[in-house]
Amino acid sequence: MLSRRLSARLNHLLRHSPAVVLLGPRQAGKTTLALKIGDQQASVYLDLEDEGDRAKLSNPTRYLADHEGELVILDEVHRVPELFQRLRGLIDRGRRAGKANGRFLLLGSAAMDLLRQTGETLAGRISYLELGPFDALEINPPSLETLWVRGGFPRSFLAESDDLSMEWRRDFIRTYLERDVPQFGSRIPAETLRRFWTMLAHNQAQILNAANLARGLGVDGKTVAGYLDLLVDLLLVRRLPAWHRNAGKRLVKSPKVYVRDSGIAHALFGIRDKEALLSHPVVGQTWESFVIETLIATAPDGTAAHYYRTSNGTEVDLVL
Repeated sequence: MLSRRLSARLNHLLRHSPAVVLLGPRQAGKTTLALKIGDQQASVYLDLEDEGDRAKLSNPTRYLADHEGELVILDEVHRVPELFQRLRGLIDRGRRAGKANGRFLLLGSAAMDLLRQTGETLAGRISYLELGPFDALEINPPSLETLWVRGGFPRSFLAESDDLSMEWRRDFIRTYLERDVPQFGSRIPAETLRRFWTMLAHNQAQILNAANLARGLGVDGKTVAGYLDLLVDLLLVRRLPAWHRNAGKRLVKSPKVYVRDSGIAHALFGIRDKEALLSHPVVGQTWESFVIETLIATAPDGTAAHYYRTSNGTEVDLVL
């Protein structure tokens, strides 16, 4: 098993914060990392997608109070949004009793929704950390090409063959579209969202033209914006804003978009292996996306990422 760079950072946050949210797309390794952290101390783990585990929280205050001396790990915590108010009370009571930090580790795969839910009730009581798929600093250098072709989702990257890796990624895409997206309240038809996701992959490294995307899908610009917001929120697509010295003017320029995991982009294209990739017209775009995502993932915490483009077309792909 490959170790994750963020393990030390996560332990640090738990030592200094009552609650930590570990954000990341599904299957990126959040649960594996959380259980590894939990094995180092007294802990309890609940998967809130499991009906039995949700039932344990029918009286959340009592259940969580019974585990007051343990690290409580709550997976897919967005499934029980009413829980956050209870956590606030338990955290405040623990502070008064001298049990300030390392109480709760919350795992979630929808960034904005979870940030909104926790920000409304747990402000000043919570820290955030994002865990993506494997990055270039977590693997052996000879495996970089494999990371580019297969992407960094652990089960794709570590698969025994390119065929098995591709099969896993196709299943991942199907499951996201048919099961996971509807769980977040979206009623977008799975095939429509798949077409949109694939169109974004084709337009990587280009300035977003929402009007063209809308025409291609037969919808309006507002609908396209909603589709994009959803994929960004699920941490599957990166929206890279334009840089301008005047922050207000940044909003005027359209962003660029990138499919955050190169292996997922290749699966959307049907690209199975390195040979097929190197002969495909999108090879330059997916390489640029891979490099940009690698640089952002390995940059220091709090680094802002943009692209830069002048009025005469001079361009810098990434500004950190």
